[in-house]
Amino acid sequence: MSGGWSWYVIALIALNIAGCVWLLWWTSRRRPGDPKPEDTSHVWDGDLTEYNKPLPRWWINLFYLTIVFAIGYLVWYPGFGNFAGYGKWTSRVEHDRDAAKATATLEKTFAPYQGQPIDVLARDPQAVKLGSSIFGNTCATCHGSSGKGAIGYPNLTDDVWHWGGSPEQVLQSVLDGREGVMPPWGKILQGMGGADATDYVIAHVRALGEEDGGPGDFAAARGKALYEGVCVACHGKDGKGNQALGAPDLTDDYWMYGDSREAMREGINNGHHGVMPAHRALLGETRARLAAAYVWSLSHGNAAAPAKAQ
Repeated sequence: MSGGWSWYVIALIALNIAGCVWLLWWTSRRRPGDPKPEDTSHVWDGDLTEYNKPLPRWWINLFYLTIVFAIGYLVWYPGFGNFAGYGKWTSRVEHDRDAAKATATLEKTFAPYQGQPIDVLARDPQAVKLGSSIFGNTCATCHGSSGKGAIGYPNLTDDVWHWGGSPEQVLQSVLDGREGVMPPWGKILQGMGGADATDYVIAHVRALGEEDGGPGDFAAARGKALYEGVCVACHGKDGKGNQALGAPDLTDDYWMYGDSREAMREGINNGHHGVMPAHRALLGETRARLAAAYVWSLSHGNAAAPAKAQ
């Protein structure tokens, strides 16, 4: 804090301590002119009389000791303006010491799982249990406690992986994060195909998911030309997407941002910008592996379960 604020705090503390000392001294004895017990006429139950009487001396002395303790505390610990205290205590030092102790304990717990592939860890019940705890503390905010995601956040329990679903790719997503950008194409499409251009593209995209290639109606045919002029670079001519770019497969039934016509129109016209934060620095590699192993177990079911003894 600035020097002015420091002196303000020092003055405030000194006045409070001096005020407490004066109050104790002033109330520690009877004053001339105080009424005698029999002068108040306030008597209850025959022997309870109201009058001004100082606290017992031992009680007064305890109050003085608390003031002495407060002064000693301010000498040893910071609290008296910018004075750091002779003990040189800081919350940062205490935090770092406790954090180092906790980290050492965690490293000992996680050491057996260091460097193991996540599909191997997913077959270890204890590793999956640890990964579940890490997931709940770190990942559930976006993906939900069950891992099923929400609008704008991918479902981790199915077999759809926009960035690839191999153990290495899943681990890379957790460690280094992902950033998927769908540019806003609304104005460009309208310039190419008129006011209904977005709806034409939607018709073609919906047709891509049909086994027979979809209906060859006018809207889908117009949308095909627009799609091949704008969307094909990322999603491919067949709409199967590109995992290297995080471009989703448009032929399956999974739509992270919703599959209604309104949701699709919003995505095409205004784009999307999805970010999966990198967790390498936050969790460390081993804890990230355990979280990724838990995610792997969610989507692979029996394949991730430990083999039964023959």
